[in-house]
Amino acid sequence: MVRELSQKDIELLKKLAPECAGLMCSGSRTPYRSILPPLSNHYSKNEEDFRRRLSLLDPGELDYLISLIKSGEESLGCVPPQYIEVFLEMVEEKLGRQTAEELLEIYAAGHECPPGNVIDLK
Repeated sequence: MVRELSQKDIELLKKLAPECAGLMCSGSRTPYRSILPPLSNHYSKNEEDFRRRLSLLDPGELDYLISLIKSGEESLGCVPPQYIEVFLEMVEEKLGRQTAEELLEIYAAGHECPPGNVIDLK
């Protein structure tokens, strides 16, 4: 689903990536339509940096992001599998395994993982 980021979305992105100066993808030259793809692809240096940034989310913000994923407004399609794994681990730690498994199903349904990149919650 194509969407424009709301003011709340922009505030959340800037909290997670304070260095975010614009809201355009440098690769596709289109406006950001989600929060996690630019965070993982443009701002996070590696998985640990991604984890550190996500840890800045308070429970309400994490719930908000998850509600966007469940409604189809937040895309996980461009998020690399290793970053999805970090995100799911954090969700499991903070909100439980069932929520993480629901998100994994959403990710798997909308994303074809290349062989060897299948995510398994342990």
